[in-house]
Amino acid sequence: MHSFIIKLRFEKPRGEAGPTVWHGYITHVPGGERSYLKDLDGVAAFITPYLEAGGVRLGLWWRASRWLKSLGARGAAPVKGPPAGG
Repeated sequence: MHSFIIKLRFEKPRGEAGPTVWHGYITHVPGGERSYLKDLDGVAAFITPYLEAGGVRLGLWWRASRWLKSLGARGAAPVKGPPAGG
């Protein structure tokens, strides 16, 4: 079984109107791996390797979408996946 904790922080601009900004992190409880978040796609990107390691087959649309997003994120730090055997 895998458990994840997501912690978010909301920040409103001081002294001026504007959208609330959020950031946070997701932690894999059993292994302690953590990834910082700036959008909801980060949650899916973090959890996906655990699903795949557990034998879950993701649909073609999901795989294609993930691949396209990876092309746009070249140069970004890779998301740390589950440890071997986890």
